[in-house]
Amino acid sequence: MDGIGLNRRDALRVGSGFVGAAGALALGARTVRAEPWTWSPSGSVLGSGQGADPMTVWDAEADPVVADVMDHADVPQVNRLLATWIKNDQPIPAGLPKNLRDFMEYARRLPSWADPGKLADSFQFQQKRGTYLGVLYAFASGMMSNVIPHEALAVYYSRGGSHLKERIAKTAKFGYDIGAVNAYAPGGEMIVTCVKTRIIHAAVRHLLPTAPVWPKGHTPISQDDLMVTWHSLGTSIMRVLTEWKIPIPAAESVGYLHSWQLAGHLLGIRDEYIPVSWDQADAQAAQVLDPILEPTPEGRWLANELLNLGADLDLTLLSRGILGAFTRFILGDKIADELNVAREPVWGPLLQFSWGPFLAVREGILGVVPPSKDAYWMFDEFLRQFTMWYVSELRMPLSIEIPQTNR
Repeated sequence: MDGIGLNRRDALRVGSGFVGAAGALALGARTVRAEPWTWSPSGSVLGSGQGADPMTVWDAEADPVVADVMDHADVPQVNRLLATWIKNDQPIPAGLPKNLRDFMEYARRLPSWADPGKLADSFQFQQKRGTYLGVLYAFASGMMSNVIPHEALAVYYSRGGSHLKERIAKTAKFGYDIGAVNAYAPGGEMIVTCVKTRIIHAAVRHLLPTAPVWPKGHTPISQDDLMVTWHSLGTSIMRVLTEWKIPIPAAESVGYLHSWQLAGHLLGIRDEYIPVSWDQADAQAAQVLDPILEPTPEGRWLANELLNLGADLDLTLLSRGILGAFTRFILGDKIADELNVAREPVWGPLLQFSWGPFLAVREGILGVVPPSKDAYWMFDEFLRQFTMWYVSELRMPLSIEIPQTNR
């Protein structure tokens, strides 16, 4: 397995249900920051805070509740009840332990700074660019996860590593839920998705340290780990759209950020760590995300498997070569080379030459035409087929459950 040894495999026996709806969050034991934590809470949605390094902070609200449930409750029955909770406006299922019910009622509340107007702008943004976003969640975020070392380790050694289509479906559901018109409103599902994922993270923090091989005294999934994944999604996607020179109205840009700010809050990220603006998000990502990107044998294996997922589909435009070309085009040569993504002699140059004019046509910029009708059709068809496949995966039975054992 590309140099993966038994020692590493034994050292990372993560639980079978650890891949949440937002993708596996980092479970590694990185406890020392290369540079001191300098990002100021004055740049957060809260505007203030203690300024503690997020590597030293976890989730004091969820952790004791979930630990008590795991130690004293009927976890399979709890999971069966949780599976019935789907919509934001549904009552918390009867029969759950009281302390868990109380926590869920508290955790599902939107913060005082939630803004329905900004959420409406976010939907306008996502409605216009839904096909782009589906591709970016896969390539800018999904493939990037393979060079986030601890995330790659977590996925590889968990159920997600052997059930990649299921993991993709869960990731796709997160992107689908946050882009819905009623994402955080009655009838939507984003609040439920986030709260369930927060519960699972607390379960991992309780369960994984009991494994004999886990580093003594270290608690996984810190606030820093959560922010790394947060940036690999929203921040990375906005960076790519900016690089593509997509003309985004200021209100829609702010609205899209707001949808991710709320997601972070509901996932249990402290408000003092959630950036108030894209400029602040970039500044924070420069400290927590950019410096840690590094290939691993596990990440390379996962990337290879992801590029092969289209092989069993009767969809020519989801071939390994095309998926690899999009990976290289979106993430750049450095990351593509590190993941052993081959250069594609046809689609690579076509993307470089035609993608910008294609986006200009799709965005309605006057006076710009695609280099050829064939290129325009192929890009449009790729987006259609990719989105169709993602949506079809959402039909899989998805269950975000409290794990009961380590792997």
